[in-house]
Amino acid sequence: MAKTKAKDINELTLDELGVRLRDLKEEALNLRLQQSTGQLENAARIRTVRRETARVMTAISAKQSA
Repeated sequence: MAKTKAKDINELTLDELGVRLRDLKEEALNLRLQQSTGQLENAARIRTVRRETARVMTAISAKQSA
């Protein structure tokens, strides 16, 4: 999954953002499991997923308050 720009995230609907958030949280879980078992190849991906999750949550919050 490639890094998504904030502009692209802001163009999504609330439903699409919810699906994206669920997918990112699932990926974060899988990455944590890989890390704990020593199978993680790209440790930087954890940080990328965490930041993208924050971007999606920020976009959700902004759309709900608007």
